[in-house]
Amino acid sequence: MGKTALITGVTGQDGSYLAELLLGKGYDVFGMVRRSSTENFNRIEHLRENVSLIQGDLLDQTSLIEALKESGADEVYNLAAQSFVPTSWNQPVLTGEFTALGVTRMLESVRKVNPKIKFYQASSSEMFGKVRETPQNENTPFYPRSPYGVAKVYGHFITVNYRESYGIFACSGILFNHESSRRGFEFVTRKVSDGVAKIKFGLAKELRMGNLDSKRDWGFAADYVEAMFLMLQQPKADDYVIGTGETHSVRELCEIAFSHVGLDYNDYVKVDKSFFRPAEVDLLVADSSKARKVLGWKPKVKFRELVEMMVDSDLKRLKPLK
Repeated sequence: MGKTALITGVTGQDGSYLAELLLGKGYDVFGMVRRSSTENFNRIEHLRENVSLIQGDLLDQTSLIEALKESGADEVYNLAAQSFVPTSWNQPVLTGEFTALGVTRMLESVRKVNPKIKFYQASSSEMFGKVRETPQNENTPFYPRSPYGVAKVYGHFITVNYRESYGIFACSGILFNHESSRRGFEFVTRKVSDGVAKIKFGLAKELRMGNLDSKRDWGFAADYVEAMFLMLQQPKADDYVIGTGETHSVRELCEIAFSHVGLDYNDYVKVDKSFFRPAEVDLLVADSSKARKVLGWKPKVKFRELVEMMVDSDLKRLKPLK
Protein backbone atom coordinates (compact mmCIF):
# COMPACT_ATOMS: atom_id res chain seq x y z
CA MET A 1 0.00 0.00 0.00
CA GLY A 2 1.43 3.36 -1.04
CA LYS A 3 1.04 6.50 1.03
CA THR A 4 -1.55 9.21 0.45
CA ALA A 5 -0.86 12.94 0.66
CA LEU A 6 -3.18 15.93 0.73
CA ILE A 7 -1.67 19.21 -0.53
CA THR A 8 -3.40 22.51 0.18
CA GLY A 9 -2.31 25.16 -2.32
CA VAL A 10 -1.71 22.46 -4.93
CA THR A 11 -2.25 24.93 -7.80
CA GLY A 12 0.62 27.16 -6.61
CA GLN A 13 4.30 26.98 -7.49
CA ASP A 14 5.32 24.77 -4.56
CA GLY A 15 2.17 22.65 -4.70
CA SER A 16 2.78 21.70 -8.32
CA TYR A 17 6.43 20.73 -7.72
CA LEU A 18 5.51 18.82 -4.56
CA ALA A 19 2.74 16.92 -6.38
CA GLU A 20 5.27 15.93 -9.07
CA LEU A 21 7.76 14.75 -6.45
CA LEU A 22 5.21 12.68 -4.49
CA LEU A 23 3.70 11.10 -7.62
CA GLY A 24 7.23 10.07 -8.58
CA LYS A 25 7.53 8.33 -5.21
CA GLY A 26 4.33 6.34 -5.75
CA TYR A 27 2.00 8.44 -3.60
CA ASP A 28 -1.71 8.88 -4.17
CA VAL A 29 -1.92 12.67 -4.31
CA PHE A 30 -4.98 14.74 -3.43
CA GLY A 31 -4.99 18.49 -3.95
CA MET A 32 -7.31 20.86 -2.12
CA VAL A 33 -8.63 23.71 -4.25
CA ARG A 34 -10.92 26.62 -3.45
CA ARG A 35 -14.14 27.07 -5.32
CA SER A 36 -13.67 30.11 -7.51
CA SER A 37 -15.28 31.62 -10.57
CA THR A 38 -11.98 31.51 -12.46
CA GLU A 39 -10.11 28.26 -12.15
CA ASN A 40 -6.35 28.45 -12.56
CA PHE A 41 -4.88 24.98 -12.94
CA ASN A 42 -2.14 25.83 -15.45
CA ARG A 43 0.70 24.85 -13.08
CA ILE A 44 -0.75 21.36 -12.58
CA GLU A 45 -2.31 20.87 -16.04
CA HIS A 46 0.28 18.18 -16.86
CA LEU A 47 -0.64 16.34 -13.62
CA ARG A 48 -4.43 16.65 -13.76
CA GLU A 49 -5.03 12.98 -14.61
CA ASN A 50 -2.91 11.85 -11.65
CA VAL A 51 -3.98 14.28 -8.91
CA SER A 52 -7.43 14.00 -7.30
CA LEU A 53 -8.81 17.48 -6.62
CA ILE A 54 -11.02 18.11 -3.58
CA GLN A 55 -12.84 21.36 -2.90
CA GLY A 56 -11.97 22.94 0.42
CA ASP A 57 -11.15 26.28 1.96
CA LEU A 58 -8.90 27.27 4.87
CA LEU A 59 -11.67 29.65 5.99
CA ASP A 60 -14.15 26.77 6.35
CA GLN A 61 -13.32 24.11 8.95
CA THR A 62 -16.05 21.68 7.83
CA SER A 63 -14.57 21.53 4.34
CA LEU A 64 -11.13 20.71 5.82
CA ILE A 65 -12.54 17.85 7.88
CA GLU A 66 -14.30 16.48 4.79
CA ALA A 67 -11.10 16.80 2.70
CA LEU A 68 -9.14 14.79 5.28
CA LYS A 69 -11.84 12.09 5.42
CA GLU A 70 -12.25 11.88 1.64
CA SER A 71 -8.51 11.68 0.92
CA GLY A 72 -7.63 9.37 3.82
CA ALA A 73 -4.33 11.26 3.89
CA ASP A 74 -1.26 9.95 5.72
CA GLU A 75 0.51 13.28 5.18
CA VAL A 76 -0.84 16.82 4.88
CA TYR A 77 1.25 19.58 3.32
CA ASN A 78 -0.29 22.96 4.17
CA LEU A 79 1.04 25.24 1.44
CA ALA A 80 -2.09 27.36 0.93
CA ALA A 81 -1.93 30.96 2.14
CA GLN A 82 -2.35 34.55 1.10
CA SER A 83 1.32 34.57 0.21
CA PHE A 84 2.09 37.90 -1.45
CA VAL A 85 3.62 40.36 1.03
CA PRO A 86 2.40 43.65 -0.55
CA THR A 87 -1.20 42.33 -0.64
CA SER A 88 -0.98 41.68 3.10
CA TRP A 89 -0.78 45.45 3.66
CA ASN A 90 -4.00 45.99 1.69
CA GLN A 91 -5.81 42.95 3.12
CA PRO A 92 -4.31 42.40 6.59
CA VAL A 93 -7.37 40.75 8.15
CA LEU A 94 -7.93 38.35 5.25
CA THR A 95 -4.21 37.50 5.32
CA GLY A 96 -4.57 36.65 9.01
CA GLU A 97 -7.62 34.46 8.34
CA PHE A 98 -5.87 32.38 5.69
CA THR A 99 -2.23 32.46 6.72
CA ALA A 100 -2.65 32.30 10.52
CA LEU A 101 -6.06 30.97 11.55
CA GLY A 102 -6.23 28.69 8.51
CA VAL A 103 -3.33 26.70 9.99
CA THR A 104 -5.25 26.28 13.26
CA ARG A 105 -8.34 25.09 11.41
CA MET A 106 -6.28 22.50 9.54
CA LEU A 107 -4.43 21.29 12.64
CA GLU A 108 -7.68 21.05 14.59
CA SER A 109 -9.18 19.05 11.70
CA VAL A 110 -6.19 16.68 11.78
CA ARG A 111 -6.59 16.27 15.54
CA LYS A 112 -10.28 15.39 15.16
CA VAL A 113 -10.12 13.18 12.06
CA ASN A 114 -6.86 11.28 12.62
CA PRO A 115 -4.11 12.59 14.94
CA LYS A 116 -1.66 10.13 13.35
CA ILE A 117 -1.59 12.22 10.16
CA LYS A 118 1.81 13.84 9.59
CA PHE A 119 1.53 17.59 9.06
CA TYR A 120 3.81 20.03 7.25
CA GLN A 121 3.39 23.79 7.70
CA ALA A 122 4.91 26.21 5.19
CA SER A 123 6.64 28.76 7.41
CA SER A 124 8.59 31.65 5.89
CA SER A 125 11.82 33.59 6.18
CA GLU A 126 9.61 36.72 6.29
CA MET A 127 9.04 35.78 9.96
CA PHE A 128 12.61 36.96 10.69
CA GLY A 129 11.86 40.37 9.18
CA LYS A 130 14.11 42.91 10.88
CA VAL A 131 16.73 40.29 11.54
CA ARG A 132 18.24 39.82 14.98
CA GLU A 133 21.29 37.93 13.67
CA THR A 134 22.82 36.95 10.34
CA PRO A 135 22.55 34.30 9.05
CA GLN A 136 19.20 33.12 10.46
CA ASN A 137 18.70 29.64 11.93
CA GLU A 138 15.94 27.78 13.82
CA ASN A 139 16.74 29.67 17.06
CA THR A 140 16.85 33.20 15.62
CA PRO A 141 14.10 35.36 17.19
CA PHE A 142 11.31 36.47 14.87
CA TYR A 143 10.62 40.16 14.16
CA PRO A 144 8.13 40.19 11.26
CA ARG A 145 7.77 43.40 9.26
CA SER A 146 4.50 42.82 7.40
CA PRO A 147 1.01 41.47 8.15
CA TYR A 148 2.04 38.40 6.12
CA GLY A 149 5.13 37.84 8.30
CA VAL A 150 3.07 38.29 11.49
CA ALA A 151 0.47 35.78 10.25
CA LYS A 152 3.21 33.27 9.38
CA VAL A 153 4.67 33.57 12.91
CA TYR A 154 1.25 32.65 14.32
CA GLY A 155 1.00 29.69 11.92
CA HIS A 156 4.49 28.58 12.91
CA PHE A 157 3.90 28.67 16.66
CA ILE A 158 0.45 27.08 16.51
CA THR A 159 2.12 24.19 14.68
CA VAL A 160 4.71 23.88 17.45
CA ASN A 161 1.87 24.11 19.98
CA TYR A 162 -0.11 21.22 18.47
CA ARG A 163 3.05 19.11 18.30
CA GLU A 164 3.86 19.72 21.96
CA SER A 165 0.28 19.68 23.29
CA TYR A 166 -1.25 16.81 21.32
CA GLY A 167 1.74 14.81 20.12
CA ILE A 168 0.85 15.39 16.47
CA PHE A 169 3.73 14.83 14.04
CA ALA A 170 3.81 18.47 12.93
CA CYS A 171 6.78 20.14 11.23
CA SER A 172 7.43 23.68 10.06
CA GLY A 173 9.77 24.36 7.17
CA ILE A 174 11.11 27.90 7.44
CA LEU A 175 11.73 28.33 3.73
CA PHE A 176 13.68 31.24 2.33
CA ASN A 177 12.75 32.66 -1.08
CA HIS A 178 12.41 29.95 -3.68
CA GLU A 179 11.64 30.65 -7.30
CA SER A 180 11.00 29.03 -10.67
CA SER A 181 9.32 29.62 -14.01
CA ARG A 182 6.06 28.72 -12.19
CA ARG A 183 6.39 31.71 -9.85
CA GLY A 184 3.54 34.22 -9.92
CA PHE A 185 4.13 37.39 -11.98
CA GLU A 186 3.71 39.59 -8.89
CA PHE A 187 6.89 38.21 -7.27
CA VAL A 188 10.10 40.14 -7.93
CA THR A 189 12.09 37.35 -9.64
CA ARG A 190 9.29 36.59 -12.10
CA LYS A 191 8.59 40.29 -12.59
CA VAL A 192 12.23 40.64 -13.69
CA SER A 193 12.40 37.55 -15.94
CA ASP A 194 9.08 38.46 -17.60
CA GLY A 195 10.19 42.11 -17.96
CA VAL A 196 13.49 41.12 -19.55
CA ALA A 197 11.74 38.89 -22.09
CA LYS A 198 9.23 41.63 -22.96
CA ILE A 199 11.99 44.22 -23.42
CA LYS A 200 14.08 41.81 -25.52
CA PHE A 201 11.13 41.25 -27.86
CA GLY A 202 10.17 44.94 -28.01
CA LEU A 203 6.95 44.37 -26.03
CA ALA A 204 8.04 46.80 -23.29
CA LYS A 205 10.50 49.69 -22.99
CA GLU A 206 11.33 49.72 -19.27
CA LEU A 207 11.00 47.79 -16.02
CA ARG A 208 9.82 49.69 -12.95
CA MET A 209 11.24 48.29 -9.71
CA GLY A 210 11.25 49.03 -5.98
CA ASN A 211 14.27 48.74 -3.66
CA LEU A 212 17.22 47.41 -5.71
CA ASP A 213 19.43 47.09 -2.63
CA SER A 214 17.13 44.65 -0.84
CA LYS A 215 18.95 41.32 -0.37
CA ARG A 216 17.47 37.82 -0.33
CA ASP A 217 18.50 34.18 -0.21
CA TRP A 218 16.99 32.77 -3.43
CA GLY A 219 16.82 29.08 -4.36
CA PHE A 220 14.99 26.78 -6.79
CA ALA A 221 11.47 25.71 -5.73
CA ALA A 222 11.86 22.10 -6.91
CA ASP A 223 14.86 21.71 -4.57
CA TYR A 224 12.87 23.09 -1.63
CA VAL A 225 9.84 20.79 -1.91
CA GLU A 226 12.23 17.87 -1.49
CA ALA A 227 13.07 19.27 1.96
CA MET A 228 9.34 19.33 2.84
CA PHE A 229 9.05 15.65 1.97
CA LEU A 230 12.18 14.73 3.94
CA MET A 231 10.88 16.46 7.08
CA LEU A 232 7.86 14.17 7.22
CA GLN A 233 10.02 11.04 6.79
CA GLN A 234 12.05 11.63 9.96
CA PRO A 235 11.54 9.60 13.17
CA LYS A 236 10.85 12.84 15.09
CA ALA A 237 8.93 15.97 14.10
CA ASP A 238 10.97 19.17 14.11
CA ASP A 239 11.39 22.55 12.41
CA TYR A 240 14.03 23.34 9.79
CA VAL A 241 15.41 26.42 8.04
CA ILE A 242 15.75 25.81 4.29
CA GLY A 243 17.87 28.10 2.09
CA THR A 244 21.06 28.35 0.09
CA GLY A 245 23.12 30.39 2.58
CA GLU A 246 23.95 32.87 -0.20
CA THR A 247 22.57 36.38 -0.42
CA HIS A 248 21.97 38.39 -3.59
CA SER A 249 20.53 41.86 -4.15
CA VAL A 250 17.63 42.72 -6.44
CA ARG A 251 20.18 44.77 -8.40
CA GLU A 252 22.27 41.62 -9.00
CA LEU A 253 19.12 39.76 -10.05
CA CYS A 254 18.45 42.46 -12.67
CA GLU A 255 22.08 42.51 -13.83
CA ILE A 256 22.19 38.73 -14.44
CA ALA A 257 18.75 38.62 -16.10
CA PHE A 258 19.43 41.46 -18.53
CA SER A 259 22.98 40.39 -19.35
CA HIS A 260 21.66 36.90 -20.20
CA VAL A 261 19.93 38.47 -23.24
CA GLY A 262 22.82 40.84 -24.01
CA LEU A 263 21.34 43.96 -22.41
CA ASP A 264 22.51 46.36 -19.67
CA TYR A 265 19.95 46.66 -16.87
CA ASN A 266 20.94 50.31 -16.27
CA ASP A 267 19.33 51.22 -19.59
CA TYR A 268 15.91 49.76 -18.70
CA VAL A 269 15.36 49.51 -14.94
CA LYS A 270 13.65 52.52 -13.35
CA VAL A 271 13.30 52.77 -9.57
CA ASP A 272 9.71 53.56 -8.59
CA LYS A 273 9.18 54.58 -4.94
CA SER A 274 5.57 53.32 -5.06
CA PHE A 275 6.94 49.76 -4.99
CA PHE A 276 8.77 50.27 -1.68
CA ARG A 277 7.22 48.49 1.31
CA PRO A 278 5.96 50.47 4.36
CA ALA A 279 8.48 48.49 6.45
CA GLU A 280 11.34 46.97 4.48
CA VAL A 281 13.12 43.69 5.12
CA ASP A 282 16.69 44.40 4.05
CA LEU A 283 18.72 41.21 4.49
CA LEU A 284 17.63 37.60 4.71
CA VAL A 285 20.13 34.74 4.52
CA ALA A 286 19.66 31.17 5.73
CA ASP A 287 21.76 28.99 7.97
CA SER A 288 20.35 25.60 6.92
CA SER A 289 23.12 23.52 8.53
CA LYS A 290 20.56 21.59 10.62
CA ALA A 291 18.63 20.52 7.48
CA ARG A 292 21.87 19.56 5.75
CA LYS A 293 22.94 17.46 8.74
CA VAL A 294 19.64 15.85 9.82
CA LEU A 295 17.75 15.64 6.50
CA GLY A 296 20.78 15.25 4.24
CA TRP A 297 19.31 18.08 2.14
CA LYS A 298 21.19 20.60 0.07
CA PRO A 299 20.22 22.92 -2.79
CA LYS A 300 21.30 21.84 -6.27
CA VAL A 301 20.53 24.87 -8.48
CA LYS A 302 22.73 27.97 -8.14
CA PHE A 303 21.41 31.55 -8.28
CA ARG A 304 22.72 32.47 -11.75
CA GLU A 305 21.43 29.20 -13.18
CA LEU A 306 18.01 29.84 -11.61
CA VAL A 307 17.73 33.39 -13.00
CA GLU A 308 18.81 32.32 -16.50
CA MET A 309 16.39 29.36 -16.40
CA MET A 310 13.51 31.74 -15.58
CA VAL A 311 14.49 34.22 -18.30
CA ASP A 312 14.74 31.39 -20.87
CA SER A 313 11.29 30.14 -19.87
CA ASP A 314 9.71 33.59 -20.31
CA LEU A 315 11.51 34.11 -23.64
CA LYS A 316 10.03 30.80 -24.84
CA ARG A 317 6.56 31.76 -23.56
CA LEU A 318 6.58 35.22 -25.21
CA LYS A 319 8.36 34.38 -28.48
CA PRO A 320 5.17 33.79 -30.49
CA LEU A 321 3.91 37.27 -29.45
CA LYS A 322 6.87 39.29 -30.70
